[in-house]
Amino acid sequence: MSKNKGKLTLIALILMIFTSVFGFANIPRAFFLMGYSAIPWYIFGAICFFIPYAFMMAEFGAAFKEEKGGIYVWMQKSVGRKFAFIGTFMWFASYIVWMVSVSSSIWVPLSNLIFGTDKTSTWSLFGLTSSQTLGILGAIFVIVITFLSSKGLNSIAKVASIGGIFVTSANVLLIVGSLIVFFANGFHAAQPLKLAEFTHSPNPAYGTVLAVLGFLVFAIFAYGGLEAVGGLVDQTENANKTFPRGIKISAIVIGVGYSLAILMVGLFTNWQEVLSSPDVRMANVAYVVIKNLGVKLGEVFGLSPHGVEIMGTWFARYIGLAMFLALLGAFFTLIYSPLKQLIEGTPKEIWPENWTKVNENDMPVTAMWVQCITVVTIIIIAVITGGKSSSFLDYLILMGNVAMTIPTMFLAVAFIYFKKNDSIDKPFIFFKSKTVATVWAIIVTCTVGFANIFTILQPAIESKDYVSTGFQLAGPIVFGLVAFFLISKYEKKYGNNED
Repeated sequence: MSKNKGKLTLIALILMIFTSVFGFANIPRAFFLMGYSAIPWYIFGAICFFIPYAFMMAEFGAAFKEEKGGIYVWMQKSVGRKFAFIGTFMWFASYIVWMVSVSSSIWVPLSNLIFGTDKTSTWSLFGLTSSQTLGILGAIFVIVITFLSSKGLNSIAKVASIGGIFVTSANVLLIVGSLIVFFANGFHAAQPLKLAEFTHSPNPAYGTVLAVLGFLVFAIFAYGGLEAVGGLVDQTENANKTFPRGIKISAIVIGVGYSLAILMVGLFTNWQEVLSSPDVRMANVAYVVIKNLGVKLGEVFGLSPHGVEIMGTWFARYIGLAMFLALLGAFFTLIYSPLKQLIEGTPKEIWPENWTKVNENDMPVTAMWVQCITVVTIIIIAVITGGKSSSFLDYLILMGNVAMTIPTMFLAVAFIYFKKNDSIDKPFIFFKSKTVATVWAIIVTCTVGFANIFTILQPAIESKDYVSTGFQLAGPIVFGLVAFFLISKYEKKYGNNED
């Protein structure tokens, strides 16, 4: 009994995967950009990237179920130390940038919960601008989350599970609500269910090949983040069975769920009537769409115009709550998991000795506070230099964009070596043939590789913004060089022996 105390159950693992991967906001954003024609691209992303990649992660996780180092150990034992360290460090550094960004933007869904609309642009503390105020709140938020996370995996799992439950409930609300409206309207969808709707976007901005390729990148990146749970294998109950099962269930539900949910949006949302307004943007479209669902349900239930408006507002508030808790759950998972994999997997001599020590809750608490100070420092620099008016934070986020997804390619390449290494015990095997495994690893690598190349080049091609292209390219180069320096310094001192 004590052996499994504090271990993640199958349900807890699935909910943590949901909070790390499934972004509910991606659904209304996809419909806003492409209408029903988003669905084929999401299916393409699921088939060519997410589902095969998920099964690779399941095989890795089952094989290294006792290891604490997550993706670093997977890559190190499959390919080698230097390859593994560069990929893991690049991935970790990009999550530092992610924390900086999300700690300031998480207040938007909270504002929608409290006020029924986004009022963050009016917030001010001590005479600071709204963006500076959000920065200060973000810094406090990171400190509080670090403190709570240091109390152990149980507290992280509980918050992540709550986030996962609300993400799931938001999807249930979307699907059930849209079907009620669809049936009540005599099986007539607000956005007509015609073949042309699945091949052409109603959004005039997405009528070119370049724009459609940009959306394909959006669809692929919507599936990102699965590797973050790699560091939780050793803390999963009956890991060699539970971990692959959790990933399999999550991959199928997320892969099908995105496309199904986009279809559901069209059952109650006419693009021209609801989304063509210049006031509708990527930042607020989730609230516009769900408020519209509340309005349509109010009309179906025969409420007065005032009652319909109130129902719409409460639906917008609910989705604000769901998205806030989902981001909160993701933050709890991602403030710990990438750092755990970097600190516990890599050679301890690379880091100061006290960084590698864990507290009574098995948490690398000193390293977590160093990470916290780093994130808070970046936020404060952005606040001091003028918040959003400063390009510092924008450039930093650009650096993290591509760097966050390149490790996915590292893992796909490592999987080829992993399959060929017969000395590694593989208790769970999905890809029965080494050749088939290699082919799928190449497909995943090429799919993500194309997405990254296009993401880097898109600003230069579309708007001659060579600065943005430069910073997106600089991210993986800078993070990769820092990693190369650290691991080379270690190997120079301790030798190249992989053991």
